[in-house]
Amino acid sequence: MLADFIVDFLVAQIKVGSNSLFLQRFRVRPGGTVKRGQAFKRHILTKKTTKNKRQLRGAVNVHETNMGHMAQMLPFAGL
Repeated sequence: MLADFIVDFLVAQIKVGSNSLFLQRFRVRPGGTVKRGQAFKRHILTKKTTKNKRQLRGAVNVHETNMGHMAQMLPFAGL
């Protein structure tokens, strides 16, 4: 009986919060899509072609197959 009370107490104390790392790297757009930055544009740019670097500009949407992970990491975003 006491063990059940302790388990219930500990479960009640767990807070659901957003992952701060994901809040810094992703933005939820009004339409429900998630905006992310491009990879491979930070360093070692001399061996990349100008066309490749140009196509890495700007932000893109997170693919719909990864939206389940986004919903888990951003619980208050309404995804």
